[in-house]
Amino acid sequence: MASFAREEVIIGGVKTVYLTAGSGEPLLFLHGGGTFHGFEFAKAWTSQFKVLLPYHPGFGESGDDLTLSSIQDYVMHYIELLDRLGLDKVNLVGFSLGGWLAASFATQHADRIKKLVLVAPAGLRVKEAPTVDLFRIPGEQIPQMLVHDFEVIKPHLPTGMDIDFAVDRFREITTVARVAWERLHDPKLPRWLHRVTVPTLLVYGEEDRIVPAAQAPHWAKLIPGATVKTFPKAGHLVLDEKPEAVEAVQRFLQ
Repeated sequence: MASFAREEVIIGGVKTVYLTAGSGEPLLFLHGGGTFHGFEFAKAWTSQFKVLLPYHPGFGESGDDLTLSSIQDYVMHYIELLDRLGLDKVNLVGFSLGGWLAASFATQHADRIKKLVLVAPAGLRVKEAPTVDLFRIPGEQIPQMLVHDFEVIKPHLPTGMDIDFAVDRFREITTVARVAWERLHDPKLPRWLHRVTVPTLLVYGEEDRIVPAAQAPHWAKLIPGATVKTFPKAGHLVLDEKPEAVEAVQRFLQ
């Protein structure tokens, strides 16, 4: 599998760092509300796609922009990134917060997408299966909530006090708060999901304690023709825990 190369561009005055590898049709992956677990799972996609893994502004190696305070701001950021990279159309995969972003992007710019994959997406309010409010959970409890098998995430966590790790996590959760502090959903999103006119796959871990898999039928009802795949013994980080989920995404995009 190919190793990722680091690239950097300036979008709207903000340093935007992205990792890329592979060749073929472009696959743009939009990460969730934390980047500490990395993108090792995405290497499998490089055998058939040119994979692009940008850090959102306020995350990872990208710069900060305090004026980006809504999902719509991030939609426009990625339109500008695609324009800068000369990419007219991509396969779009969004996870968690990135799934909310990808879904919003698709309601407005379906012409820029070949196929869409939403992995445990945030963004909908489902009363009977609500998304967990991470702002109400002590930070030290969050990692164990992300996975079914803690051993999957353990290598990405510090073994003792790590100031840099703590600072990075605070920076990223603060960025999430600018977008989602008031609510972890968009009350207007259900009205517009019918505009997602591209083939769409929804992926969930059946043991997801952050965005329950029970939300899947609600998304599928709102997005025309959407299909759902769930994976047992997997939590929110289903792509990290289940190679079968990574393979399912690849097969769908083919």
